[in-house]
Amino acid sequence: MKANPKAKAEAKPEAAAPVAGSKKKLLIMIGAAVLVLGLAGGGAAWYFLHKSGDQTEESAPKKEVAPPEYVAIEPFTVNLQPEDGEQYLQLAFTLQVGGLEQVELIKKNMPKVRSRILLLLSSKHASEINTPEGKQQLSTEIMQTLKQPFTAGEPEQDVSEVLFTSFIIQ
Repeated sequence: MKANPKAKAEAKPEAAAPVAGSKKKLLIMIGAAVLVLGLAGGGAAWYFLHKSGDQTEESAPKKEVAPPEYVAIEPFTVNLQPEDGEQYLQLAFTLQVGGLEQVELIKKNMPKVRSRILLLLSSKHASEINTPEGKQQLSTEIMQTLKQPFTAGEPEQDVSEVLFTSFIIQ
């Protein structure tokens, strides 16, 4: 018995058809799986990210921030430390404080405030405070000086910023 060569040739196209159909089904199944996994992963990510954001909003108590209060300080005119002859500083500024109690505390202790600032300003050289960096440093020093309690054992004053309104060196 001899095998018929035509039978072999005919068997190959029939065998190729199921393979092509299998590959097509496999690609469709893989595509569907990727689509389902992508949608499930995206949905899960949205759910958990959205849920964690809601929890932080609910669990964290909302702290009401009061608007800042300001205290204008009367201008100072002081002699600066001599460098190239006599130099003067004329300075006016406003303090940003934490609330109305702080406003009243600073106003009540204005002689101490002015004394502290006068001593600080009169210890400066014009070259120290003439640059933007020097002015920023002076602002920080004023804030630190005014945060110190007016009375021993009292808490620090809540001074959060020094805002210069006039700054003249002659």
